[in-house]
Formats: sequence, structure tokens, C-alpha cells
Amino acid sequence: TEKEIDTIIKETGKEITEELGIMNIHPEIIKLLGRLRYRTSYGQNVLQHSKEVAYLAAFMADELGLDRNIAKRAGLLHDIGKAVDQSYEGTHAKIGGELAKKYGENDIIVNAIWAHHEEIEPISPISILIQASDTISGARPGARRESLEAYVKRLQNLEEIATSYEGVEKVFAMQAGREIRVIVEPNSINDSKAQDLVDSIARKIEEEMKYPGQIKVTVIRELRVTEYAK
Repeated sequence: TEKEIDTIIKETGKEITEELGIMNIHPEIIKLLGRLRYRTSYGQNVLQHSKEVAYLAAFMADELGLDRNIAKRAGLLHDIGKAVDQSYEGTHAKIGGELAKKYGENDIIVNAIWAHHEEIEPISPISILIQASDTISGARPGARRESLEAYVKRLQNLEEIATSYEGVEKVFAMQAGREIRVIVEPNSINDSKAQDLVDSIARKIEEEMKYPGQIKVTVIRELRVTEYAK
């Protein structure tokens, strides 16, 4: 029944916080953590992934002389935005940051959640640790069940879409296909056209591809001038 499921969700959230030694978490956040038990990303269980990120972040914080408890807490909570339904607008990182703020988490935790896919600038080293830990957990061998063929195909599709535009010199798909960087010819693409180009590429990806989460598109226009002293 719905009541039994709700009880299981609460117990799961409570168990994971107790296992990690994380205290004073709002009951609503505990429920969000419990729901992550039933969420997957590329075949990887999101609650297990969050647990891994928490441990990795705490370990790196120890090595760097940072607050391991803050790092562990941020790691556990970084994907809580994936626990809510589709009635919320925005990316899971943004939603997670807003929920964390709503339920009393401090600014460092909120920023670490919101910035873990580089949507906003990090305000502390903890945010950088969460980005790194998230990448390590998601990229380790066996973590995700996406086939090599599907993975390569997605990267190829991203590069093909970007290179179809005039003035594009090189394209690099990064972060397991979650980001592409587009190098343009500075003599062909001015600053105004660069903005139009990045918007157009993003819209075309949305229209032609299916993918979980979001894909970051960055256009880089660099003008280099060289002269030789003789």
C-alpha cells in the first residue's frame, strides 16, 4: 500500500544517514533520500551512487585538510533533485539546491548541490570535490550499464550536430557526453554570432537526440595574433 511504501522510503533515508553518520537532516530530505533507492541513471542506482560520492568526497576532504563532514553531507545530498516528480521545473541540480536551501542546509551544501554539473560557479572547495566525486562514481568500470555502442553513438551524434554549422573548426565531446565544447573560426564567427550558434546547437540537440539529464554546450572563440621579431 501507499502507506507501507512511504514507511519504507522513510526508513531507507534514515538508514543511509545513520550509516554515514550524518545528523540533523530535515525529515523531508530524509524522504527524498529514501526515494533515490528507486531511481536509476544509466542503470546506476542513484542512492548507491550518492553514497559513493559521499565517501569519495569525505576521503578527498581528509587528504586536503577540508571539513570531511561537510563534504560527506554534500556528497550524499547532491542528487536529491532526482527524487522529485516532473512537476518541478529546472535541472535536478537546480531543484536539489533549492530543496536543500528550503529545508535548512547551509550555503556551502546548497552551492555544492547546485554546482555539481557546473551550472553555477562554485563558492568553496567542497563544490569542486563533489564535482570530482560525482564524475569518479559515474565513470568507474561497471557503474553504469550503458553499452559501449550506445555511448560512442551519442558522442558521434553530438559532434555531428555541432560540426554541421558553418564556421565550426573543432568539436570535443566531454564528460561522458554531458558536455560539448565547440571551437569556432574567429574570423568567421564574431561574439554575437557565437551566442546565436550556442543557442542553435543546444536547440538542435534537444530536437534530435534523446538523453537523460542535460548537455552543456560551450562555444569557444579565440583570436590569436602572431608576429616575429627579426
